[in-house]
Amino acid sequence: MVNEVDKNVEIDHHVAKKIIESVGGSGNPPEYGFQYFTVGLDNYLKTIDEEYLKSFIKEGGSTFKMVVGIYGGGKTHFLYCIRENAWKYNYITSYIELSPEQTPFHKLDMVYRAIAANLIYTQTPDELLSGYERGIEAVIKALYNRKYMEISDKLSPDAVLQELNRYASSIGPYESTSFRNAIKESLLSLAEKRDDDFTLIMQWLKGENPPKSMLKEFKIFEKIEKSTAFKMIRSLVQWTQEIGYSGLIVLMDEAEQNSSMSSKQKSILLTNLRELIDECGRGNLMHTMWFYSVPDENFLEGKTNIYEALRQRLSEVFDSEINPTGVKIDLEKIPMDAVELLIESGRKLAHIYEIAYTVQFNKIALEETLSTIAKAAYERKREIGHKRLFVQKIVKAFHKLHKDGKPVSPEDVEL
Repeated sequence: MVNEVDKNVEIDHHVAKKIIESVGGSGNPPEYGFQYFTVGLDNYLKTIDEEYLKSFIKEGGSTFKMVVGIYGGGKTHFLYCIRENAWKYNYITSYIELSPEQTPFHKLDMVYRAIAANLIYTQTPDELLSGYERGIEAVIKALYNRKYMEISDKLSPDAVLQELNRYASSIGPYESTSFRNAIKESLLSLAEKRDDDFTLIMQWLKGENPPKSMLKEFKIFEKIEKSTAFKMIRSLVQWTQEIGYSGLIVLMDEAEQNSSMSSKQKSILLTNLRELIDECGRGNLMHTMWFYSVPDENFLEGKTNIYEALRQRLSEVFDSEINPTGVKIDLEKIPMDAVELLIESGRKLAHIYEIAYTVQFNKIALEETLSTIAKAAYERKREIGHKRLFVQKIVKAFHKLHKDGKPVSPEDVEL
């Protein structure tokens, strides 16, 4: 039995409009507000909380999960839920939209770059709605500002600078000495207002690899490349732990597999993925949890040893009741009737729409509209992700229902 929509949930009018605009346009969930129309994920999210986020990852564990869901099947929504829950436990997160051009998984140094560029600490609803800074530069500046505020009221300007220098020199050690020196020198350059030095060091920390000759005075000697990528990721996690975070949650969202990838690139991708899973299994990526979302498992189809090795590692299915250690989370196998899931999410979106447009739907007309459009959207599931299709079409139906007051058919919204 599906629960009724909680009419007591307070949603700001401005937030409600943003939600409706986002899902009715692109079909994508907004960065804040997705919580108000999440349906069917409770068991998954509760298990991930209890088995991993509350203690296991905090205490030094690491794990990898593959999320499978067709295009428009709710992967991004699910990852946003994970990110929100991770923030509650004081993790720093990195949500990455993987693309063949900018963040290909067959290049580990670019994966590091993507993680560093998308680091996000806990954000307020206002920050999520209005825009916020992300990335390792934002984290370092926030750390510096926090430290400055802690001591500036108690000490003279000269003493403040001295204390900031003492703090910067005390950090570490981390697995990469160059990473430690880069963090130290970035904080010192902020304290001493050496803007050019700070910019240069940020280039290195972001994986842009400026000339070695320019970094020598800061004792930064390593290059961020394939051979050092995992070391830099581990050093990044060690640093975030030192500054007070519980660990790092990486959310890699791959919308579609790259069909133009060469066989060599695909082989490297699979090798990197296997290595990542093994690094987690061996405990070499402590305090981290990795989610890798894919539209299907076609990338595992092949006859070489690497394909078989990876298939074996990804074969165990995550089950919130009997196998929470399983690797594969299949969003098409949520334990809830698919059409009823759409109807329930539609009820929640209808409540949001009513707040956004200050309107009250006729309940009978609304239920008929939800039922017929949910069934029609699900029948189209082989052509396009039915969850995204449904939310786009149901918002269009709400506009018509708002205007006419009569049940809206699938044909009315070109479904």
